[in-house]
Amino acid sequence: MSDVTLFALALVLNLIQLFLSVYFIITLSDLECDYINAQNCCQKLNKYVLPQLILRCLPSFLFLLFGHWYLLLFNLPFDIWYISSILKKPKSYLAFFDPAEIHNRGELKTHIRNSMFKMGEILLFFFVYLYYLIASLIS
Repeated sequence: MSDVTLFALALVLNLIQLFLSVYFIITLSDLECDYINAQNCCQKLNKYVLPQLILRCLPSFLFLLFGHWYLLLFNLPFDIWYISSILKKPKSYLAFFDPAEIHNRGELKTHIRNSMFKMGEILLFFFVYLYYLIASLIS
């Protein structure tokens, strides 16, 4: 796989992740404004937690395979943060977004804040991947 293909694939995966992140923010905002109930919100979001994890870690795995160490080291802290946020959930929760607990202890605000952080991180990586794609096309 050439560098152009690798960075184009990373960019496409990043765009899919961006759309998912916007979907998460919109759905959580709808829950905050009581447009949907907690059961429906959590059911919608929980089915995208694992695909988002795969989309987040797949570029890092590809960078590891093809020897792009700087990009791997740049991605790794965000991957570790995302995996640890999933693993830190209490065992009593039904899933990552639990309808019984989402309104307790400001958890909804925390999810919205984390989703905004993820979107910022995705946008940062979008421009990094775009730069590397253009640089590999030029060379």
